[in-house]
Amino acid sequence: MTSRSVRPATQVTTVVALAPEVVAALRARLPEVADRVVETIIEEVPSYAGAFSGRMGEVIRNAVQLALGGFLTLATRSDGQAPPKAPAIEGAYQLGRGEARSGRTVEALLAAYRVGARTSWRDMADAAVAAGIEVDELARFAELVFAYIDELSASSVAGHTDELESSGRVRQRNLERLARALLTGAPVDAVTAAAERADWEPPGALTAVVLPESQVSHALTALDPATLHPTDEVPGLPEGHASLLVPGTGSATARRTLLRALRGTDAVVGPAAPWLEVAASHRRAVRCAALDVTGLVDSEEHLAALLLAADPDARADLRARVLAPLADLRPSTAEKLTDTLRSWLLHHGRRDAVAEELFVHAQTVRYRVQQLREVYGDRLEDPAFVLDATLALA
Repeated sequence: MTSRSVRPATQVTTVVALAPEVVAALRARLPEVADRVVETIIEEVPSYAGAFSGRMGEVIRNAVQLALGGFLTLATRSDGQAPPKAPAIEGAYQLGRGEARSGRTVEALLAAYRVGARTSWRDMADAAVAAGIEVDELARFAELVFAYIDELSASSVAGHTDELESSGRVRQRNLERLARALLTGAPVDAVTAAAERADWEPPGALTAVVLPESQVSHALTALDPATLHPTDEVPGLPEGHASLLVPGTGSATARRTLLRALRGTDAVVGPAAPWLEVAASHRRAVRCAALDVTGLVDSEEHLAALLLAADPDARADLRARVLAPLADLRPSTAEKLTDTLRSWLLHHGRRDAVAEELFVHAQTVRYRVQQLREVYGDRLEDPAFVLDATLALA
């Protein structure tokens, strides 16, 4: 497929006739600038962390160098006639198609362009100023840089879109079917066949993430390109939310990296699980989302709350049974003794800690515990009752 005609938001019309010494300084810096652009993209756009190894890495590096070289040629024209930009534009188009085949989103691609534009402008401006560029020329130079990047990014988006509209669309649909098969408990043979059809290499583990639909694009920009995103209805998923299945090793380091990538979202992160068992991770994330904890939530930090919320009716029955001896007391007295019993259990009978939590005097705690002993008797020393009461009141 050949590249289609794309009209970017901004087209290059500015003419900058750079002085020979400025041009020489910029050309000398091009390899260094290109390397720094690549390094900064890797650092700031997580989707590209492993993208610069192998053949695709060479394609991306060549595209960066071709773009910068083409730009510098454009910046040296003084006759108002722009030189042919076809090689750089075509390179950007092919880059977009390659990124789509690699599974990276258009949001990640545009984020890389933004980072690249900022980095290249900073380095080239430093070199131009050091070489004695005039202030008015520097302003036109800046306009040219960002207009040129705008043209390149538009061409890359066109390539990305064209790829998805052809073979990429089929693969994307296969990936969505794979994700649904994983979450609905399809037979192993069916899931494995779906992975092969989608040309998706199974990782050692997957981690389910549940987050608002409005934050999916932002999250996908920061996550592994092999992340699965089921778009069909997912059983048990809260309304207005989406699921992501993120590849990972399940190590503590990988989990910290995942949580860093999701900063700024309201995602709930399930546990890592063997890839064929990711439905269990998804169920955990969905249950944790139901706890109404705000912000970024690591389900591993809420295991006790998940356990206590697993069967609300059973917990209510247990609480009623534990508090039954207080039923005949005045409601205000029963409430105070309930609070005291809970704190006494959680603080293992340490009177000062109970007094501090309840904002009462230690002597008051002593009096209330004595009342509890009169009501409950030896049960306060029975490990089975202590376990029941702790679970019921925690």
